Amino acid sequence: MQLTRLNALVLVLAACLGGCAAPVPEAPVAKPTRARWENRWEPAIQRFEKQDEKDPPPKGATLFVGSSSILLWDLEEYFPGMEVINRGFGGSHISDSVYFADRIVIKHRPKTVVFFAGGNDIAAGKTAETVADDFKQFVAKVRGELPETRILVIAIKPSIARWHLVDKIRDANARIEAFTKTVDRVEFVDVFPAMIGDDGNVRTDLFVKDGLHLNDKGYELWTSILMPYLSRRE
Repeated sequence: MQLTRLNALVLVLAACLGGCAAPVPEAPVAKPTRARWENRWEPAIQRFEKQDEKDPPPKGATLFVGSSSILLWDLEEYFPGMEVINRGFGGSHISDSVYFADRIVIKHRPKTVVFFAGGNDIAAGKTAETVADDFKQFVAKVRGELPETRILVIAIKPSIARWHLVDKIRDANARIEAFTKTVDRVEFVDVFPAMIGDDGNVRTDLFVKDGLHLNDKGYELWTSILMPYLSRRE
């Protein structure tokens, strides 16, 4: 059953406690440990697995995976008539999706993967290079088992809450986009320009009160940009 936007946001806020706030950018970032993954994310992953047992999702669907902007996206509302699977878990980093890829992505054998993450990584102090390298690992992990699966990566979004990190976000996006141009069937979906107003600042009309998560207008914009990629036949 699809999570309601309110319930999903509660899960996001719970996940973010102690994890979404930005430390000093220059602080060294520890490499994630197995304990971090098991202690923090195992309950969420097990919830997905219980959903799979109760109502197995179809093979060959479009699977959305990543952080809270995926979790809060009401896929049934915005992509009616499409076979979609939501495997977003709020507060997650790219490395989290890499670690759990076998259990939340590969097992479903999707035709297309829509990926969004990286903002939490940068807010936690990771460099743009690390973010891009982690995305390369995600592609390698998925492609190792599903060589024909398309991967659409949505650009790390600008936001009100993280505008002070916009230069690092632009750097990470540029690195990810450059990588996608070297790999077949991996495409960069650039939502960033459409989220910037004529004044050069992020559009405030696209966000809920926290200045980080998208409102309905924000998701309408993302859907309009993503849909041509999903509609393209290959």
